[in-house]
Amino acid sequence: MKRIFQISVLVLLISACSGSEPNVIVNGQIRGLKKGTLYLEQQRDTSWVVIDSMLINGQPDFLLQASLDEPEVLNLRLDVANTDSQRLRLFAAPGIMTVKTSLKRFFYDAKLSGSSQQELMNQYNEMMDQFSNRNLELIRQQLEAGVDSIKSDSIKGELDKLMKRKYLYAINFAMTNKNTRVAPYIALSEIFDTNVKYLDTIYKALPDSIAQSKYGTALENYIQEVKTKTE
Repeated sequence: MKRIFQISVLVLLISACSGSEPNVIVNGQIRGLKKGTLYLEQQRDTSWVVIDSMLINGQPDFLLQASLDEPEVLNLRLDVANTDSQRLRLFAAPGIMTVKTSLKRFFYDAKLSGSSQQELMNQYNEMMDQFSNRNLELIRQQLEAGVDSIKSDSIKGELDKLMKRKYLYAINFAMTNKNTRVAPYIALSEIFDTNVKYLDTIYKALPDSIAQSKYGTALENYIQEVKTKTE
């Protein structure tokens, strides 16, 4: 009850905030975590910069804050002694976001909610998981094929087709959701190495409000950079 009250107070503070004051709450729970440090990071140029942090000591709940001018992807990094850092990407927006996961499977158990952009990314990531699982299965079959060149070539063909379907799905997903910041983000982070004509098609389909957003502007600049290099 005390934690709910604290979050309610912060929501009231958010509604009154402006400028660089916090307008995003990222709260949640990491099952099994006894001691560690959580960092909330924002990408600035090519680096991830810590914008908030919290020491976890004896309790799995956490609450971090950020100030965003518009929805964007943040990095949630967990550092625990004698282990490698673990990371989650979340598409944050002004308001409250909730992250529930476990220490043992920090990435794979993560359930993220709280913004419409994150809900779309959840849908996208679920399909990407299916592509990844199928890819791993085909690689396993290829290894088992050994020196059987006919079978190995057949599986290689399946892998190539799977990769094309994966890219096509990402392109279609971005086009279907062109009215959200998810579209340019996917173009930049997932299919940046596809033919520039597809990136250009996605960009030209964006409404002005999205084209002028952080990821829309970055996509435009990236497209121009690629075109310049290929001229």
